[in-house]
Parts: sequence; C-alpha cells; structure tokens
Amino acid sequence: MVKEKGYFQKRRILNNANYLNLTPVRKYQHEINLNGNVVILLPRFRGVLSQRLLQPRLKNPYIKIELDIIGSKVWLLTDGKTIVKNICTEAENQLGNSIHPVHQRVTKFYSQLYMQKLISFTEILKK
Repeated sequence: MVKEKGYFQKRRILNNANYLNLTPVRKYQHEINLNGNVVILLPRFRGVLSQRLLQPRLKNPYIKIELDIIGSKVWLLTDGKTIVKNICTEAENQLGNSIHPVHQRVTKFYSQLYMQKLISFTEILKK
C-alpha cells in the first residue's frame, strides 16, 4: 500500500490542479474475467492482525468489483506514468464513439475511483 500526504495537503493539491494533468496510480491488484472485463480485487481486511487471523478462514479473501468495458479499458491504461489527458485520447482511439464526451466520462470515473480509495495520484503521494 502506498503512503499518502495528509488530508489538507491532498485537498490543496487537488483543488489547484487540473484533473487532466494528474497521473493516476492503481492501489489494488486486478484480474481479467472471461468477458474481458477487469475485476478489481479489494482485500476484505486491511489490518495486519485481521489479515493473519481472519483471512485464512474465509472462502475468498477479496471483494471483487467488476468494471464495464469502458471502465476496464481506462483501468488498464492506468499505469502510474501516463496523465489523464493522454489516457483520454488513447481510450477514445480504442473505443471510438461509445465514449463520446471522453474527458467528462474519464475524469468522473477517476474521481469516483479516488473517492472509493481505489486509486491515488502521483502528485499527492509522499516522496
């Protein structure tokens, strides 16, 4: 897991930044199902003690979040090095007109992932 800056520092950076110039970073692993969609693997327990004691007794140690086609393409384009603007143009090249207001849809998708703490941005990570 990646360490982040404090709440107020993150807010100051995100309020002053243009969303298209941020670099998203995935926080969790993923797998690709039979349909070709991405399934995000979110651990049921994040604490060290609960992972050791409770997770081995569970049938599945992960909560699975399945993304649609557009979300899957955008998730796979998220590599921690590419800015959102370039991800938007690449997604538009791959998906065509099905993702028509591309900047709005991708930035909304990333903001939802950020609010659910599934991604972070390199600009707000501690150095």
